[in-house]
Amino acid sequence: MGKKILAFGASSSKASINKRLATFAAQQIADAAVNLLDLNDFEMPIYSIDKEKTSGIPKLAHDFKSHIKACDGIIISFAEHNGAYATAFKNIFDWISRIEKDVWANKPMFLMATSPGGRGGKTVLEIAVNKFKFMNQNTIVSFSLPSFGQNFTDDEGIKESELLTAFQTQLDTFVAAL
Repeated sequence: MGKKILAFGASSSKASINKRLATFAAQQIADAAVNLLDLNDFEMPIYSIDKEKTSGIPKLAHDFKSHIKACDGIIISFAEHNGAYATAFKNIFDWISRIEKDVWANKPMFLMATSPGGRGGKTVLEIAVNKFKFMNQNTIVSFSLPSFGQNFTDDEGIKESELLTAFQTQLDTFVAAL
């Protein structure tokens, strides 16, 4: 097996279109061992400094962080909730950021977003890219897929040729950084 890829949709939805996109992206990497996470498996108390002081950092946060450390690259597709991260992701992010300063273990990252609408989660993707580039000195590439229902199927993947070309360009850059 080749490189180890950690992939997840940054959503708690059981029918997450972002999880579907992250899965598709990871499956495009030849000979990769893909670890596909479900954020529902990492549900923790809402982060607060008071909870950290009284109870410490939850084991699930350490477990999530161990997945990050064990991979060669990370693929995340963000759900956009009110123009920002989904709460499930933000809470995990808050907890793992307390474990050590290097949250993403300096791994190459492919950040994506999709939505049913024409902007394709661009607002949350911009937030993530702008935040993570200060937290990770490795390669970070991004891709937004608008109008998920029109532009993607599980059988075909990304259907629109210009979007597929843009996706492939970003994926190739990510793979080269692994």
